[in-house]
Amino acid sequence: MTPTGRADVTIVGGGLAGSEAAWQLADLGLRVRLFEMRPATTTGAHRGDRLAEIVCSNSFKSTRIDTASGLLKAEMDRMGCRLLRVARTVAVPAGHALAVDRERFAEAVSAALEAHPNVEIVRETVDTLDLPRPTIVATGPLTGGGLADALRRHNGEHLYFYDAIAPSIDGDTIDTGVVFRASRYGRGGADYWNVPLDREGYLELVRRIREADRVTAHDFENVAYFEACLPIEVLAERGDDTLRFGPLKPRGLVDPRTGREPWAVIQLRRESLTGSLLGMVGFQTRMTFAAQKAIIRSLPGLADVRILRYGTIHRNLFLDMPRIARALLRDRRIEGLRYAGQICGVEGYVESIFSGMVAALATAAELRGETFEAPPPETMTGALLGHIHHHAGPFQPMNANFGILPPLERRVRGRRVRAEAMARRALAAFEAWWREQAPRAGVDPVAGGDAVGGSPGAGIGV
Repeated sequence: MTPTGRADVTIVGGGLAGSEAAWQLADLGLRVRLFEMRPATTTGAHRGDRLAEIVCSNSFKSTRIDTASGLLKAEMDRMGCRLLRVARTVAVPAGHALAVDRERFAEAVSAALEAHPNVEIVRETVDTLDLPRPTIVATGPLTGGGLADALRRHNGEHLYFYDAIAPSIDGDTIDTGVVFRASRYGRGGADYWNVPLDREGYLELVRRIREADRVTAHDFENVAYFEACLPIEVLAERGDDTLRFGPLKPRGLVDPRTGREPWAVIQLRRESLTGSLLGMVGFQTRMTFAAQKAIIRSLPGLADVRILRYGTIHRNLFLDMPRIARALLRDRRIEGLRYAGQICGVEGYVESIFSGMVAALATAAELRGETFEAPPPETMTGALLGHIHHHAGPFQPMNANFGILPPLERRVRGRRVRAEAMARRALAAFEAWWREQAPRAGVDPVAGGDAVGGSPGAGIGV
């Protein structure tokens, strides 16, 4: 498709960050040209050509305000996040987490942006930074060769880490007489299937994982994994109990047939509304497909299971943002160029969406001749931006966590009480900031992200 007409803003990449940025800008009445290379060029991780396709877990993590991810969502909701609105319309049961039906989520976002009168979607590969500005590069961690080379020439060598995807199985083929339904501590209903392991079965699983054949990286690649998403075999190598105190922890999961917590538990989370697609929580892996099949079918209740998607490994690119960028994700040397998404050093779906929001609102403010300022450091949004721009030492991607917030002025005992106090402080600081900054981007601070006085694209549903 050849671009037509004139655009106010160019966005490269139709993932979570690029889709959110395009929607925000379009609803503010700005004409957006959104480049997406799929389906002409594939990534090896994506399966289709829809916008905002999710390739790893289907979970957007917790909605509880006393969790870092829940606080981040609360701040983003106040800003009028479009993709979180969509996520809730296609949510699947997942306790207090926000998990989505992958297919319906991508379909809804794609349909909304394709129908938006201010969005032009161009299905072409971009391999240069010589683009009409302002431009937001939101190509994500799987940035294609030509553009990756252009970024390398402009910014120097990329940083990178390896990411792994967990297998998905057919929920209709599990043995429901062996697995049991429950959510941890009963929160949110019995939304997960749980595969119970006794001590002997758990140690046998650890042994098999350690001995399994694995997909290896190229000789010239230094394999560096992101700590928040380690392959299960890497965790297994750290000790016999690492998995059962990590992704396979049984705490709060009582098997109704025994009245006790198992020695370890593998949780299966819905990835579709029907429940026919189940993801193996925390089971991301770089084992070969044959090894995955053998290990999965050796688990209680999964002997005859149908594996719908095997776990895979891929290299995620990200930029050394503290060195190459100015405030609010701006490139230091090219005026009018911003970065968003995982390529800018945030880790996680919601964090990526947030970076797209910031890039969009700051761009909209500049086009209005206004100056948009970053959220205060007491907020989760401000703390994430602070990590991106001011992190000292070797730069690594960061997800939302209370550790990046400044400490409370007084000591508070108890993890949850302390988290609640941090959340209250963050939301109070965020409200004051948003009331001042929203009008600078043309947003009504009371209407949850809608344009002041409305706009040609405002209110488009999904």
